[in-house]
Amino acid sequence: VQVVESGGGLVQAGGSLRLSCEVSGRKFNNYDVGWYRQAPGKEREFVARISTSGGPTYYADSVKGRFTISRDNAKNTAYLQMNNLKPEDTAIYYCNSPHDYSDSYFWPWGQGTQVTVSS
Repeated sequence: VQVVESGGGLVQAGGSLRLSCEVSGRKFNNYDVGWYRQAPGKEREFVARISTSGGPTYYADSVKGRFTISRDNAKNTAYLQMNNLKPEDTAIYYCNSPHDYSDSYFWPWGQGTQVTVSS
């Protein structure tokens, strides 16, 4: 299985970015998808999650109302639309499929995509 994140970049505070997560080698629509981020010197944290059908979605409190997770199962791709970005959103963003009954994940971690928000 291969996971490739893209779409990051440098943006000013208040700006927007759309991240993509393309997965190959698995039946993508069998898996929930989560976005995670890791800032320098900090542990990786949960950002958002979407169910297999694109129905229920969940967000960290810090991004609720600003970020929107979505998916296109026909393209084996999940997205994270990020609006009203803040400097504290600066991090490397990753996607993966979380295992509900453990702290593990179904896919290997990709290289991530860097998001940098300037003030």
